[in-house]
Amino acid sequence: MNIQALMKQAQSIQKDMLKAKEEIDSTIFEGKSSFVTVTVNGKKELLKVVIDPSFSFAKEDLEMLEDVLVVAVNDAFRKVDQMTEEKMGKFAHVPGMF
Repeated sequence: MNIQALMKQAQSIQKDMLKAKEEIDSTIFEGKSSFVTVTVNGKKELLKVVIDPSFSFAKEDLEMLEDVLVVAVNDAFRKVDQMTEEKMGKFAHVPGMF
């Protein structure tokens, strides 16, 4: 295989990688924990937090709310990581791409 063919193949792979990354970045992920739902994008930016209005809590429950928020955000981030692995994992064994 000549160098031009290799360069063309590398450019094609790079284009595919960028397309996959753009798809991940623009995807919205939802994480849940008990009475909290969070929404993040593929860049792992927190977009929205929703607390179930039917849940009532006292001031003492603030620590529990904080813990539940952490769990929900981490759940959403795991989903981002999972999709990233699914979409980008195939490029991991391409020499010189990372």
